[in-house]
Amino acid sequence: MDDKIKEFRDYRNRMNERILASGNKVIKRIYNTDMNTYMDGALSARVKEMLGLATSMVLRCDDCIKYHLEKCYEQGVTTEELFEVFAVADVVGGTIVIPHLRRAVEYWELLQQDAEK
Repeated sequence: MDDKIKEFRDYRNRMNERILASGNKVIKRIYNTDMNTYMDGALSARVKEMLGLATSMVLRCDDCIKYHLEKCYEQGVTTEELFEVFAVADVVGGTIVIPHLRRAVEYWELLQQDAEK
C-alpha cells in the first residue's frame, strides 16, 4: 500500500477511535448521522459519495476529499465520472478549488496504482 494512503487511513482510524472513546453523545450522533447519510436510499451510496466529494471540494477540505475519493473508488466511480464531479466542484467553488483538484487527482492516481499492486 502506498505510504500516503496508509498514513491517511491510519491517522483517520486512530483519531476517530480516540474521539469516539470520549463517550461524548453529540459527537457519536454526528458520526452516526454521517455514516447513515451515505447509505443507499432514494439516491445510491455511489451518487451520494460523488456529491460528498463535490461538496468537500467546494468547502476545500482535503481530508474529506481524500475520504470521498476512497469511497468513490470503492463504489466503482470511473475516472471519467470523477472528472465530471471535479468540473461541477470547480464551477460551483471557483478557481480557488483548483489546488484541491490537483491534490485530488494525485490521490486518485495513488488509489489506482495501489489497486494494481
